[in-house]
Amino acid sequence: MWRDYSSGYLKNNRSAAVSVMTAAFISSLLLSLLSCQFYNMWKYEVERLRAEGDQYALMAMYLVRDADDEAPRLVFPLFLLIMGLASFSLIVIIHNAFAVSMQARIHQFGILSSIGATPRQIRTCLLQEAAYLCAAPILLGTLLGIAVSMGLLALLEMLAREVEGRRASVFGYHPLILLFTLLITAITIGISAWMPARKLSVMTPLEAIKNTRELELRRKCNSLGLSLLFGVEGELAGNALRVQRKALRTASISLLFSMTAFTLMQCFFTLSGISTRETYFEKYQDAWDIMVTVKDTGIGSFGETEKLREIPGVDDVIVFQKARAKSLLSEENLSGEMRANGGFFHDDGKYVTRDGEDFRVNAPIIVMDDASFLEYCGQIGAPQRTDGAVIRNVICDVTNPDFRHPQYMSYLNDCRTTELLMQTGSAGVEMPVSDGTAVLGILVLACTEEVPVLREEYATIDKYELVHFVPVSLWRKMEERIGGAEEDTFIRILCRDGVSLKELETIQGEIVKSLAGAYTTESENRIREYETNDRQIQGMMLVLGTFCVLLALIGLGNVFSNTLGFVRQRRREFARYLSVGMTPGELRKMFCMEAFVLVARPMLWAAAVAVFAVGAMLKASYMNPAEFLAEAPFAPIGAFMLAVGGAVALAYFLSWRRMREMNLAEVLRDDTMM
Repeated sequence: MWRDYSSGYLKNNRSAAVSVMTAAFISSLLLSLLSCQFYNMWKYEVERLRAEGDQYALMAMYLVRDADDEAPRLVFPLFLLIMGLASFSLIVIIHNAFAVSMQARIHQFGILSSIGATPRQIRTCLLQEAAYLCAAPILLGTLLGIAVSMGLLALLEMLAREVEGRRASVFGYHPLILLFTLLITAITIGISAWMPARKLSVMTPLEAIKNTRELELRRKCNSLGLSLLFGVEGELAGNALRVQRKALRTASISLLFSMTAFTLMQCFFTLSGISTRETYFEKYQDAWDIMVTVKDTGIGSFGETEKLREIPGVDDVIVFQKARAKSLLSEENLSGEMRANGGFFHDDGKYVTRDGEDFRVNAPIIVMDDASFLEYCGQIGAPQRTDGAVIRNVICDVTNPDFRHPQYMSYLNDCRTTELLMQTGSAGVEMPVSDGTAVLGILVLACTEEVPVLREEYATIDKYELVHFVPVSLWRKMEERIGGAEEDTFIRILCRDGVSLKELETIQGEIVKSLAGAYTTESENRIREYETNDRQIQGMMLVLGTFCVLLALIGLGNVFSNTLGFVRQRRREFARYLSVGMTPGELRKMFCMEAFVLVARPMLWAAAVAVFAVGAMLKASYMNPAEFLAEAPFAPIGAFMLAVGGAVALAYFLSWRRMREMNLAEVLRDDTMM
């Protein structure tokens, strides 16, 4: 009997099942896409670690016991967390689709309950119908999710194929992932269907029979804004949407989240792109063309500098190494401007420490090859010698939080020597300080604001850094005493102005080839780095944009199912409007107002959130709002909003066309409310 009842209802009310099937389809697609993406991320890491021979890290990627660890390692904490959040969010969003479809039959269930149907039978009937409706969409959505994941991976691989050192990623899938996806989808949709089914099954027969299925306002509310803007039609549209708020809750939440997420994503990546371009690519575009990292090699043992300068197409080469040290300064060493600004008073001891009457500050050392150092000295007008150091004599105003537009001042008075702290027990030209540590006095050739043309940033975190530039000849004498040298040596190469990517890659290949065998190197070029950065951003936007579209589709599916599936339920409403003198044109205007408000509300909320978020980001980054507005992503955001609005308008147009075809005069005489 229940089978005949369900099959008859579904056959004669196909539009009522659209929302349920759409929700199941998109939910399975989203969960399948997430599962595939995470599995392929894990697979890529496993293949990378296997290629690198990192067995311990590889073991941590599997659910195995480490030899030194009694507890099994957790492999997918992030994956499980995101899948759990996704499932919970889908339950919150799509359970209303089941509730609307089931509540439309309250009157029928009241009649069945009055003739002996038990709550358990009603609940079982509803869940069986949900399983019947969702089986095919779940399978189709899962398969489409796999296909979408495969396409996304192919696009991401195409965008990232030029990234240095990146392994090719090949799409993979495992039967256990399919089983897991089907299981988590079934649980998600099962809970979504069970919640309204349980609520309906416990209603008393009298409560259910009294339900007329007609949409009515429980209390009178006036839509003042709509009535002022659009007249009576606007007031009626506002009341209709208020009555349908539960039926359209899925659409409201989904459209709000999708529009907000898409808008914030576009604004964030635009701000990030402007900031990265200004603070990195544009700032250093004339400072380097090719950078080579010589691994595990000190500059003192690197002897290929002249060979690199002879490579065709190379205009300038600087070989340098970085080291960490500390310098000892007295109050008298500081410039008058620095002392007037408070000296070291603004530091809380994190970067500057007291040493009796003196101060210890971090003093990064940039060790340059002799030829480059001598050329640098000539550029700043310093003596061209290799027995002294050049000091970067500039510090930003630490009281000014605007890091994007810093104000600079001189750091030191004119000084002839600098004092670097030596390692304990070192020998050399020593001068004792309060704790017994010795310092090494070094001749200062110049104090200048001009720095060598390198792709380096100074004093970005520690504003009190006192940067030293020294030649390799001097470094060989002081290295053992000072220590702190980093393991790698860097090579900065400049080519002619207007060099093309193809030319850069040719020169880069010649450089790597000349160093192969004797050294282990990593290299990058400026143009390829810029293109790679753009591709990575495009890849992230593609993935996030896909999820925004899927979220919007859930809401649009609810809009279509509600507008098309409940035309019959609203026919008395429109028949009464016609009976009191409203014209079909006015009813059409009412439909248009409903569609407009349904889209405008989430759109306005998304715009408000975006304005607030962008304002906060602009304030935090000290970016001029005019810079953002000049590149604001109005076009993609507008296109997304227009697409969503167009889909909603189409749903209401189709609903209006079906409503227009009905003989509404007959409806007023029909008291059965089928």
